[in-house]
Formats: sequence, C-alpha cells, structure tokens
Amino acid sequence: MSFEELGLSPVLLRTVIEEGYTEPTPVQERAIPLVLQGRDVLAAAQTGTGKTAAFTLPILDRLGPQANTSFSPARHPVRCLVLTPTRELAVQVADAVKTYGRNVPLRAAVVYGGVPLDPQIKELRAGVEILVATPGRLLDLVGQNAAKLGQVEILVLDEADRMLDMGFMPDIRRILDLLGNRKQTLLFSATFSDDIKRLAGSILSNPETIEVARHGTAAETVRQLVYPVDRDRKEELLAHLIIQGDWHQVLVFTRTKLAASRLASWLDRHGVAATAIHSDRAQADRTKALEAFKNGEIRCLVATDVAARGLDIDALPHVVNYELPWNPEDYVHRIGRTGRAGASGDAVSLVTIDEADLLRGVQRLLQQSIPWEIADGFTPRQRDAQPLRGPRSGSGSSGGGTRSRAGATSGGRRRSGVA
Repeated sequence: MSFEELGLSPVLLRTVIEEGYTEPTPVQERAIPLVLQGRDVLAAAQTGTGKTAAFTLPILDRLGPQANTSFSPARHPVRCLVLTPTRELAVQVADAVKTYGRNVPLRAAVVYGGVPLDPQIKELRAGVEILVATPGRLLDLVGQNAAKLGQVEILVLDEADRMLDMGFMPDIRRILDLLGNRKQTLLFSATFSDDIKRLAGSILSNPETIEVARHGTAAETVRQLVYPVDRDRKEELLAHLIIQGDWHQVLVFTRTKLAASRLASWLDRHGVAATAIHSDRAQADRTKALEAFKNGEIRCLVATDVAARGLDIDALPHVVNYELPWNPEDYVHRIGRTGRAGASGDAVSLVTIDEADLLRGVQRLLQQSIPWEIADGFTPRQRDAQPLRGPRSGSGSSGGGTRSRAGATSGGRRRSGVA
C-alpha cells in the first residue's frame, strides 16, 4: 500500500514524499485512516515502527483545514494535546509535527520540565493549537494560567506504558479532568499490559485496536548476543568490544543514574569518548550530549531507561546492555533503539552470574534463547552469584567491560542458551 491510498490530503502527501517516504509502515497503514475518520485508537507497536507519524500526519490533516490565520492568540486555542513521558520523546514528537506540518498553518509548541517556565508561558499565551507536553510541566503551566485545555479536541497518550511505569497516572487523571468534552483519544503503547487495558477502558470510546507486533517481540533486524563476564571486568570488556570492533556509535544502558555516570567517566578515562544522560542532568546538557553523539564527537552514550525513552537516532548500529533491566519488557524497548526502519543492528548484553535470572526472564518473554559467546581473554571465573538489589535500592553493579562486533568476536565460542 502507498501513502496515496491512506486518504491524506495532497498537502500532507507532498510533504511525505519530500521527506523521502514512499510506503507506510504497518502501524501507519492501519492507524492513519482510522484517525482521519475521527475514531478512538488503541495501538501497540514496537519502538521504531513509525508510531509518531502514524498520529501526527492524520492529526495535521484533520486540523489543518480549520486552521485560523488570525494573529489573535484567542483564535488559536489548544486543539490537540500530546502527552509523553520524557522530554526527549516530547522533543521528538514536536520535531515531527514541525517537519510534517511545515505547509499546514497550525501553531505548535512543546513544553517539558528542567528548563525555565517563562519562555514556555510566553509561547502558550501567544496561541498554540498543537501542544506536546510532559504531564508535570503541563500541570505547572495550567497552574500559571498559561495552558488552557478546555477546547482540546484530540488527546494523544504516547508511550502510555512508560507513563504508567513512571508514576504519571495521577497527573494524567488531573489533566483528563481539565479537557472537557474531547472528541477523539489516541493511546499508543509498546505493550498491552493489564494496566494499559484498564486505562484504555476508562478513557477510550469504542476504540479500534491495532497491534502490529506480538507482545514481547524484538525486531528481526536486531542481532542479539550475550557475553558472559565476571562482575569486576565489565568495564574492561565493554571497552575491549568497542575498540577492537571499531564501534563508533554505541548506546549503552545501565539500571541507575549513578552507574551511568561512573561508567561514562571510566570509559572516557580509558580512551573511549563517552558521556552519560539521565534525569539528574539539565535538559540543555542532555540535548548537547545527544547532539555530540549523533555528530560523532562522542563515541559512547551511556543512558538509563528513562533518559533513553524516545531517543530518535537514525541508523544506530550498536546497543549494549551493560546491566540487564529489572523488567524484561525494558530489554525489548532498549534493543529497539537499533534495527529501526528496516536497518540492521547489534544488541549486546554483558551478563554476570548475578544476572542469570534477569536473562532467563528476558528469554521467557522473547520465547527464545539468545546466543552467547565468550570474548577472548574474558572467560568468567566467578561461580557464586551475589544478590542484586531491587530497583528502589538506588544501586547498580559496577562491573567492567570491552567490546567487539556482535556475533563476530575472533576466537570466541558461540553457543545458544542461557549463560
């Protein structure tokens, strides 16, 4: 199917073609016609499947013809509200609105925490029709009488599962109470958990359900590999893999902010240009770090799950689980940063004996074994597991690491199964 068959207006079709897209992804193919019809939608799709365009394109198409060209702020009320869990995802969605809507006379803005309120207040009071926001900052702006939501026609909850995981449900409920009689609600989520189904049941009206990937699946374009390693050699192994494999763009995940900062500092001291992004860093610093990573100035970006959610990095070749996540579904989200839009990518996990149960949980979710390989010189010696502290303990392991191309380490032994 082509974009021409989905019902988009000539203005939006021209923009899509200018951006180099010819065929819609599965979620776009199914969602765009429904959104154009004004239907409520509950959609589950993996990261990197084109979810953002699946709702931004038809929303721009629906609102565009009624856009007001007056300069009066009162003539530009918020008509579409998009809620996202993180600043990075909010910026990504806002960029998509700006890109696809460049020929549509609609005003758009993005608001999130970690930056001064005053510029956002000024922008909103000038009139905005499409508002992309994180829940906490939006409520701050409502409290300042800068954001008025009484005329919202379309509500989008993007990455709704992550918003629930991050504890935003009370904020979402408060925002819903401010919206009045919205006409359409779109809920996008990576998974259909029981909590998501309950939320959908309470806010969606006769929704059309879209699921383009089986629950807990990883993209087929991602090559997965496990390296067993002693806990005190993780950093060394990671550095080895990066240097020996000549990796130049590596996104590394840790479980905690402290582990991310320590690992980035260790890598930097040992000849691998690295920086960390997490919620304790100012938004300006996070944006600067991400740009340096995209531009190749930084070789390795170390991130927590919260900070990395919504990162939009084209053709990212390598993702490394320096520490496996507590929640197996987060593993799927992490490795979904690579292998996007049909491109191939490598997802490497450095696993200690302490993390064997976490690895089993991932494999149960995927319903498959992940191949494993022992890197030359890194045969594990440790045989006794140590208890891992839970996610609320604020602790992360501090192993060592090196690097090499996933699935092609010279002299390594390749097997299939749990390490």
